[in-house]
Amino acid sequence: MNKVILQTEIEGMEPVRGKVRDIYDLGDKLLIAATDRISAFDVIMSNGIPNKGVVLTQISKLWFDFLGDEIEHHLISDDVNDFPKPFCDYPDQLAGRTMLVRKVKTLPVECVIRGYLAGSGWKEYQADGTVCGHKLPAGLKQCSKLPEPIFTPATKAEIGDHDENIDFDRCVNIIGKDAAEYVRDKSLAIFAKASAYAQTKGIILADTKFEWGIVDDKIILIDEVLTPDSSRFWPADKYEDGRDQESFDKQFVRNYLESINFDKSGSGVELPDDIIENTAAKYIEAYELLTGENFNF
Repeated sequence: MNKVILQTEIEGMEPVRGKVRDIYDLGDKLLIAATDRISAFDVIMSNGIPNKGVVLTQISKLWFDFLGDEIEHHLISDDVNDFPKPFCDYPDQLAGRTMLVRKVKTLPVECVIRGYLAGSGWKEYQADGTVCGHKLPAGLKQCSKLPEPIFTPATKAEIGDHDENIDFDRCVNIIGKDAAEYVRDKSLAIFAKASAYAQTKGIILADTKFEWGIVDDKIILIDEVLTPDSSRFWPADKYEDGRDQESFDKQFVRNYLESINFDKSGSGVELPDDIIENTAAKYIEAYELLTGENFNF
């Protein structure tokens, strides 16, 4: 099994450690290293998934390049040689998994776009026929394709807490009407473009979340983009509504935790080798399908 990097260790530097990423503040820029940590139900597990951070970073890079004509984004470079000292001296830890990005003021909402009825949206629809203020047609099934993609924002939670789905009016109250309309419209537009591309690769983009930030009075796309951690990717040839779908993400981890009645709080558990190996294979399969290249990092 390949080496797993659960956290980066750069001499003299102290990052902010999130659920998955180590973030180094460089003043007007940030260095974001995607580790191999994995979280499920907002809890970080004890062991990690080999190459997961590299897969997430390289898939994000694919999408930033693909969407570059549509939207301004924060990525400057993922080449370790472009990183300032001392970071450029740590390719063994940072290569492939790290982005040098512009530093922004992050908008405090997550911009979730749903093209299919799954997850918390399916639960809400079963209860009252709506998803985040959107009234949907009767008779939809689990994982049904929606008549058109919908914008369902959420508030960003602290580590250990759960994000809260909100409606568009609440989004306006939090970030203002102009910003809310802009991120809604741009999120829907790039979701449509990404969905069409993914479909050509045999992947259904069921839903995703985008994050946005402000720099120089402009709203730009930030964070990771359209990865298996921020999206539901389903194999198109196995899709059938009315049931759970196979997915290119950490579903093996979630299913395992459900099977052991994990309480979805506290500290994470040690994942068995087969769960780790199957999850790693799914991440790499997503990378290879989307890029059309073999994973050789």
